[in-house]
Amino acid sequence: MEKNTRRLSGVINRRDFLKLSGILGVGFTAAVAIPASAEAVKFNRKLYKVSETRLAMGTFVSMTLLHSSRDQAGEAIFSAFEEIDRLTRDMSRFDQSTAVAQLNREGRLADVPPDMVNVVRRALSHYRISHGAFDISVKPVVDLFKNRFSGGNPSPPNEKEMREALKLVDASSIQLERNSVLLKKPGMGITLDGIAKGYIVDKASEILSEHGIENYLINAGGDIRTSGRRQDGKPWTIAVQDPLKKQRYPDKIKMTNGAIATSGNYEVYFDREKMFHHIVNPHSGFSPHTSASVSVMAETAMDADALSTSVFVMRPEKGIRFVNSLPGCECLVVGKGNRKMRSTGWKSA
Repeated sequence: MEKNTRRLSGVINRRDFLKLSGILGVGFTAAVAIPASAEAVKFNRKLYKVSETRLAMGTFVSMTLLHSSRDQAGEAIFSAFEEIDRLTRDMSRFDQSTAVAQLNREGRLADVPPDMVNVVRRALSHYRISHGAFDISVKPVVDLFKNRFSGGNPSPPNEKEMREALKLVDASSIQLERNSVLLKKPGMGITLDGIAKGYIVDKASEILSEHGIENYLINAGGDIRTSGRRQDGKPWTIAVQDPLKKQRYPDKIKMTNGAIATSGNYEVYFDREKMFHHIVNPHSGFSPHTSASVSVMAETAMDADALSTSVFVMRPEKGIRFVNSLPGCECLVVGKGNRKMRSTGWKSA
């Protein structure tokens, strides 16, 4: 087998990649060896593997493509990353110029960008089917965490503060009509963190398909979308992220066309005691601790993203029953003491 490797320009080198990984504490759900820079590998006269990794959406995003034309694969990756950058800019709540930030400031927004309409509409659907476990209106609680644990005297929110913040957590008070959004309660705000990354991965997947790429894997810090097969004709192998980050992967699965996303309590904490993390139970306002991680397989990364958050908020047994009721979805829950619970159709590699 002929194997020629050529580096592509405009990417980070391996040393910088590993340095940034350590600084950011980025956790990957591994599938194949994660490329530290872009490269093209020629397997034979008919097949190239083209890979590239970039920092995007607050994590590392890697793409691995298989195609007969190295140039066509490279163009597809370039276009897919352009789409990721565009959508990230459009839906960030931190950039005050975005539609999301404007909605949070003003409480209403007309002429909402179509992509944001799609995400909000699907988020409200997940709010309904999860009976409120998934709720994009938790922003007031997240902001409360940030305010209480920043500065020189960090401390948990008191009961009154939490009670006031929870009054604003109610996705049923989000009114979406065509291309306009209204937040019915003054002071409400939304965060698309639990669903937008999956949507962006799906849109990147669409770009690759539009460029004629049939076999690929996208890994956005644990939100994964696959199509087709590896260079050896076998399905892509996905290793579920170890919550303890000791590379003792809880399980491995094989995928061709589909998506998987993992939510865990090991990425972002607001406090030193690790009681308050980035996933919030919309009913109580506190971070759930009955699970260490939840991985959900679904047809789209957007649904897998939202469902993994929903199940993480639920108690494991309830979450398993919930996923079992959804067609085309499976899940793995890693609970306390590394206890593993699987939905009925979850199949290990």
